Amino acid sequence: MLQDKARQLGITSSDIASALNSTVGGSTITQVRDATYLINVVARSREAERGSIGTLQNMQLPTGTGEAIPLAAVANFRYELEQPTVWRRDRIPTITVRAGLVGDVLPATVVNEVKPSVDAFIAKLPPGYSIATAGSVEESANSQGPIAAVVPLMLFIMATILMVQLQSFQRLFLVVAVAPLGLIGVVAALVPSGAPLGFVAILGVLALIGILIRNSVILIVQIEDLVNEGKDRWAAVIEATEHRMRPIALTAAAASLALIPIAREVFWGPMAYAMMGGIIAGTAITLLFLPALYVTWFRIKEPKGTPENEESANGGDEVPIRSVA
Repeated sequence: MLQDKARQLGITSSDIASALNSTVGGSTITQVRDATYLINVVARSREAERGSIGTLQNMQLPTGTGEAIPLAAVANFRYELEQPTVWRRDRIPTITVRAGLVGDVLPATVVNEVKPSVDAFIAKLPPGYSIATAGSVEESANSQGPIAAVVPLMLFIMATILMVQLQSFQRLFLVVAVAPLGLIGVVAALVPSGAPLGFVAILGVLALIGILIRNSVILIVQIEDLVNEGKDRWAAVIEATEHRMRPIALTAAAASLALIPIAREVFWGPMAYAMMGGIIAGTAITLLFLPALYVTWFRIKEPKGTPENEESANGGDEVPIRSVA
């Protein structure tokens, strides 16, 4: 294009681009309504004219003085080969192969299944060529990376807070030992529902760990409070479990019922199923397994019955007999 001549005539590159776009690509002149949607009406030249150099040469461009000149006055036209668009990844020319999934199979599962064949193909590539997995699998890995990076810090902070609360490594172990067992409920909920263990499900598992640890801490603290009040450890374990069973169970039921509305969602469904299954199973494990583990760990034995208990068990209430001389 002859830039100097175009400037002398008062024609800018934007004017030329707009004229070309109107002729070749088309421009929206109005809209029509189709049911609930608005459809653009695009005006452009006929297909035969769009591919003709003569049409472009005779295209009239308005000037600043109100006159019109042909595009051929400020541009040269010729046929030549043009390089195709080159897609790049990390500034390296790339060929992208795309595929769509049919059914409920996860992308990560497909990638793992074809990995042996891909590795064999990579081994035959010339030097300087490589294959990288992108798409949803790469995005999922990028999303999980920041979470995995802060997990050690998260565990350290949790252990520190629990240690301040419990003030015992043994009780800390008991509390932490219950949390992984919640995965039983996670698996039991995800497998029948067919929900994937993806990024949002992992977020649900992390939240689930906090809920189970909280319930365990409440139960352990209640046992220790009863022991400090002078109760026998065996009786303290039974009384604390019975006393805390209703609040813990009601809290678990409320949390599970609150997740039902989002269980049908495509994005949030896996998290809802993971949390519901983990909360239900984890609550049962907390109320049944944790007291048994506490008794076993501290070697607490069931106390033998006292004489009063034996008399009450054998004869019940006795009526004293009084002799009168």
